Amino acid sequence: MLKALRSTLVMVHECVVMSIDNILGNRVRSFLTVLGIMIGVAAVIALISTVDGVSVSMTNQFLELGANTLTVSVTGTDEKAGMTPEDLQKIVDLDEVDGIVPTVSTRAYVVSGGKISDERMTVAGKNGYYFQITEDLLERGRVLNALDDEYRTWVCMVSQDLVDEFFFAKDPIGQTIYVSGLPFEIVGLYEEDSGGGVAALFAGQPDVLIPYTTALRLNSTNVVTSFSVYMTEGYESKAVQEAVENTMDPIFSYEEDTFTVTSMESIEEMMQTMLSMMSTMLAGIASIALVVGGIGIMNMMLTTVTERTVEIGLKKALGAVPWQIQMQFLIESFMLSILGGIVGILLGFVISFALCRALDTDFVISMGAIVLGVSFSAAVGILFGWAPARKASRLNPIDALRSL
Repeated sequence: MLKALRSTLVMVHECVVMSIDNILGNRVRSFLTVLGIMIGVAAVIALISTVDGVSVSMTNQFLELGANTLTVSVTGTDEKAGMTPEDLQKIVDLDEVDGIVPTVSTRAYVVSGGKISDERMTVAGKNGYYFQITEDLLERGRVLNALDDEYRTWVCMVSQDLVDEFFFAKDPIGQTIYVSGLPFEIVGLYEEDSGGGVAALFAGQPDVLIPYTTALRLNSTNVVTSFSVYMTEGYESKAVQEAVENTMDPIFSYEEDTFTVTSMESIEEMMQTMLSMMSTMLAGIASIALVVGGIGIMNMMLTTVTERTVEIGLKKALGAVPWQIQMQFLIESFMLSILGGIVGILLGFVISFALCRALDTDFVISMGAIVLGVSFSAAVGILFGWAPARKASRLNPIDALRSL
C-alpha cells in the first residue's frame, strides 16, 4: 500500500517537472495561452471587488444618515392631501418617536442688492428638531428654532455659495434677501458638507434654509407630503413603523395607499440586492473571457499532444498506463490555468484599487473573490484540458512510434 502510494507520488512529481519544462520551453505560446485566463480572472475579480467596495461605502453612508430613521411619503386623498402641523405633532407625541423632520422644498430666484441669481436656487424648509440632530451644521450666527416654526418667521440660513454670489467680502448676518419676492433676514451661515440626511443624499444640499412652516406658506399650502421620523433609542424599526402607521391611518380615514413608511434598513436591503444582481451580471459577462481562455488552453494542449506523439508512444511502450499519460497532460493544463488565475487575481485587485480611488469608494479585498478566481481558473484548466489529455492517453503506441 505504502509502496504504491510512494510510486504514485513519484510519478506526480515527475509529471509536474516535465510540465514545467514544457511550459518554459514554449514561453511565447504558454504566455499567450495564460493571457486569456489572466484577463478573464482579472475582469471577474476587478468587477466583484469594485462592487463590494461601492456596497461598503453605501452601507457606511446609510449608517451615517442614521439606521434609526424612517421616511414617510404621503400621497393623500381627495379630501386631505397631506399632513398638517397638528397631524405631525401626533407623530412626535408617540413614545417610539424622538422627533421628525418635515421635507418642504422649492426652487426660486434669489434677489439681493439689486442682483438676481443666475438660476433658481434650492430653498428647503426645516424645523427646530433638524438643527438639534445636526449640531455641526452652524458655521456663524444662529440656527432656526421651534419659535421660528410656531410663528412662521421670515428668517433664513444661507450657504457659502450664496454668500459668495451676493455678499462677497461682506458680513451676510443681518442682511436681507428676497426669495420669490418675499423678504428674508439672514440669521445664520451653515456648513454645506454637514447634515442633510436622506434628502441631501438624493437631492443635494440646499442654498437657503427657512422654517418649514414659512416654506409651506411660500408654496401656498398648509400640508407636508414627506418627512423623516427619528426613532427613540431602544425601539426596533418595525415597532416604530407600526406605531406611525397606526397613528396615520385614522388621519386619512383608513383609506389604502395614502402613505408609505420606509425604513433605512429596507432601503439598504434594496440597494444591496440591486448591487448583488449587478455584480452577478457583470461577473457573468466577464466570465466569457474565461471561456475564451479555456479554448486557448485546449488548443495549445491539442497541439502539444500532436508534437509529443513520439514521447507518448515511448512511454506506453515502456509500460505507462493510459491514466498516467492523461494525468501528465491534465497537470500541465492545470498549471497553466492556475498560473493565469494567480496573475489575474493580482491584476484584478490592482484594477479594482484604481477604480475605487477614481470612484472615491472603499477598496475591499474580498476573500470570496479570491476563492472564486482560483476555483474558476482551476475548473477551466481541468475541463478544457480533459479532452486533449484523453486523446493523448488513447494513442496507440505502435501508431505513435511510426513517426520515429
